[in-house]
Amino acid sequence: MNDRQRLKQIILEKSYREGTYLLTSGKESDFYIDGKQTTLDAEGAYLCGKLLFEMIQNNPQKIDAVGGMTLGADPIVTAVSLVSFLEKAPIPAFIVRKESKKHGTEAYLEGQSNLPEAAVVALVEDVVTTGGTLLKVIDRVEAQGYQVGLVATIVDRQEGGGEALAARGYELRAIFTRQSLLA
Repeated sequence: MNDRQRLKQIILEKSYREGTYLLTSGKESDFYIDGKQTTLDAEGAYLCGKLLFEMIQNNPQKIDAVGGMTLGADPIVTAVSLVSFLEKAPIPAFIVRKESKKHGTEAYLEGQSNLPEAAVVALVEDVVTTGGTLLKVIDRVEAQGYQVGLVATIVDRQEGGGEALAARGYELRAIFTRQSLLA
């Protein structure tokens, strides 16, 4: 079994649920993917990190850092950064806060001192539905002078997120789409 097949198995075992769920987007759905159940599992985290790192390595534009919105992206950016170090091609991680700090630097980004000036970054998320979270992250990192070179997710629910990102000029790349996950 390859890494992708094994990750699919873990997601289906630990993260995928059928039923009626209210999503962050406000939409109701007949299934839910609790990505953190996979990304906080040791093997799941490693496989997410490895597959996203491979995506970063194969990106036409060199990526200087990997980040995303807290809390969903926290274990993912850490996993990617750790895998990158083990592969002798270290990429620093950063985290985008939902709200700016109310003290000190009042920053939206954590880990910013590890990023080169005008860095090209990869933005990651566990599950994308409408793309709203990623669009907010894009705005915040670009406001800090960084360039978005890759937008990626573990699972694209195929419910408009890819289209919303494309409308802003960003391609959403996914390890799995809803269709490929449930196939």
